[in-house]
Amino acid sequence: MLGAKKKKDAGPVETGGRAHWASRIGLILAMAGNAIGLANFLRFPVKAAANGGGAFMIPYFCALLFLGVPLMWVEWSIGRHGGIHGHGTTPGMFALLWKHPAAKYLGALGISLPFIIVVYYNFIESWTLGFAWFSGTGKYFGLTTRDAMGQFLRGFQGVEHNQFFASWLPLLVFLALTIYLNYYFLRKGISKGIEVLAKIGMPVLFIFGIVLAIRVLTLGTPASGVSSVGEGMGFMWNPDFSQLGRASVWLAAAGQIFFTMSLGMGIINTYASYLREKDDVTLNGLTTTMTNEFAEVILGGTIAIPVAVAFFGVVETKLIANEGAFNLGFQSLPVIFQKIPMGQIFGAMWFLLLFIAGITSSVALTSPAVAFLEDEFKWKRTKAVNTVFAVMVACTALVVAFFKFGFQDELDFWAGTFGLVVFATIEIVIFSWIFGVKKGWKDMHLGADMKVPKIFKFILKYVTPVYMLVVLGAWTYQEAIGKFLMKGEEQSHHPYLGGARAMFIGLILVTVLMVWLAWRKKNKQAVSQ
Repeated sequence: MLGAKKKKDAGPVETGGRAHWASRIGLILAMAGNAIGLANFLRFPVKAAANGGGAFMIPYFCALLFLGVPLMWVEWSIGRHGGIHGHGTTPGMFALLWKHPAAKYLGALGISLPFIIVVYYNFIESWTLGFAWFSGTGKYFGLTTRDAMGQFLRGFQGVEHNQFFASWLPLLVFLALTIYLNYYFLRKGISKGIEVLAKIGMPVLFIFGIVLAIRVLTLGTPASGVSSVGEGMGFMWNPDFSQLGRASVWLAAAGQIFFTMSLGMGIINTYASYLREKDDVTLNGLTTTMTNEFAEVILGGTIAIPVAVAFFGVVETKLIANEGAFNLGFQSLPVIFQKIPMGQIFGAMWFLLLFIAGITSSVALTSPAVAFLEDEFKWKRTKAVNTVFAVMVACTALVVAFFKFGFQDELDFWAGTFGLVVFATIEIVIFSWIFGVKKGWKDMHLGADMKVPKIFKFILKYVTPVYMLVVLGAWTYQEAIGKFLMKGEEQSHHPYLGGARAMFIGLILVTVLMVWLAWRKKNKQAVSQ
């Protein structure tokens, strides 16, 4: 590996033309911000409640131990290794680990997948900003049923024009503001943009989360409720062990770990590429993981579902959980905020928490595409950010226009679910079997502040790859085949779902082409020299 002295200064340092994190706390908070997203506070409680409550935590922690933590260390190690050789994205990183022409093209998924995800993620993120405003101003107050809130949400999303929203203007205003804020922090760079966002946003997020969790725990049995928070905590955490026999529960747990830790997306690799050669990856990676787990298990598991049970009861909360995370976050909770003192403030706090979780993740999702243009084409950051956002806005416009036809859900499955499992499987095989776990283990411990238990050598080489292949195979059989055949989808939606697939494939092919052009340029330069 290339030599670089470890420095303690607070400012960004350039090594070989690449920026570095200004501080360790900034790095950890940025990595945690990347991991802590909407899935922690919306998706996790819904998945846990719908898959056995406390029993769900058994496959969840198995997936964390055998998939999450090992893959976190792998992605940090690959990222740092690539960064000191001038590569901030997985095409270059995979090419270093595997001396085969195909390696860089497999790495293209680490750019295209997060970009496809952020195309629709920003759209969802803008809902949280809009609802923070609607909560603070009391715009939806008076809509005391979930059906009424559902109409309010659909009107805002542009699914239908109704008495609440006569046009798309409010949606477009909040979407434009969301995209601008993402643009602002990305254009500022690593230490002055992303790191600043993390240092401000993450402490605020945890303060809001703790305040909301305490408020929920002190509700007791609300006067306008039908149950108690205690019963809600029981529903969330009492184990239904009969669920453990269902393969879908284990798949849901593995999927949640991927979602919540941003694994298989190429993002951690890119963020880790801004490390110096002897910056720690073992303790930093574990600290990031534990920070994310606190946000998800402690805060995410305490806020949404228990309060829903207190006000709606167990039966209706089960229905809400089966309907999905959006119905919980944007329909059910706004109804509850109207029934508690200072509901406008707590509602605004809830949606601002979601927005902060969202923007720290969306900035991370966009970073691989920007880093690729900077590192492989030697573009200035402003040019790279402008180009990426121009393409993003054009693609997001299609998501907004065709949202009601399932366009977003289709992209989410292929990029945000199936795609990341495929990419993570490729990644662990390259690291543990092609590059070699022995070399990988040595690289991982360079400058390490913590010695990883040797059992993880075995886990990295055998358990994690096998676990990944089983998950991928089961996922393909249980979900991907039916999804590919559009089973259960309305016939009228098929052209739009086909359009989403065309965008998905098209963006991957464009990324592969860009990788080819970058390496062709490098080869020409090498010949001329």
